[in-house]
Amino acid sequence: MRDRLILLPGWGLGISPLEPLAAALRGLDEHLRVEIEPLPELTLSAFGDIELSELLDELDESLPDNAWLGGWSLGGMLAAELAARRGDRCCGLVALASNACFVARDGWSGAMAPEVFEAFLAGCDADPQGTLKRFSLLCGQGAEDPRGLARLLNSAKPPSTHEALLNGLKWLAQLDTRSALQAYRGPQLHLFAGLDALVPAEAASELLSLLPDVEIGLIEQASHAFPLENPHGVAAAIQAFLHESGDD
Repeated sequence: MRDRLILLPGWGLGISPLEPLAAALRGLDEHLRVEIEPLPELTLSAFGDIELSELLDELDESLPDNAWLGGWSLGGMLAAELAARRGDRCCGLVALASNACFVARDGWSGAMAPEVFEAFLAGCDADPQGTLKRFSLLCGQGAEDPRGLARLLNSAKPPSTHEALLNGLKWLAQLDTRSALQAYRGPQLHLFAGLDALVPAEAASELLSLLPDVEIGLIEQASHAFPLENPHGVAAAIQAFLHESGDD
């Protein structure tokens, strides 16, 4: 099914930020089937009782086999874990503004400082909707029209429970996809933004050191929400990667 691409969204904002990209991809290749899969609800019981492997079990069962897997931010991290799990059953990986570790740790400095993340987590606990609004502003920071992009992100977000938002952040803090990215032997494309307020641009060079044989690109003048900010440019880069990798 090399004609099928599954995209997983990021934290808190639903599938809307990826819809223009999906439409642009379909416009470039009428034979490419692009689907955006909502993330499972991360409830308290899920976070407390279900390991990451079980969450991936749920995704693995619900997503079509032998497709390209991709995602934005948290979605890209989950796609990476799932690609490693599927191995030859995954055609390739497309990660957009998706860090190997969202929160900095030993051996990975190009990420959010732990104290900044903890403050963000506390803010979400106290005021989930206010935190989502702030998150939208951070996603748009660095864009040509940051406030307009943030308004678009915030206005299209789906309803989410307090616990689902909190636990999505906890998954972000826990995920470390370095082993999965190294284990997955299929083609990989990782795109980063030079003005990203959530994933430092330095993550691109760190990832290149970790994975010298995969495709890694840095879009200099772009925000964390670059798939929505420039869907046609991003679609062109993805299409080129799919066609080049599919011909191998």
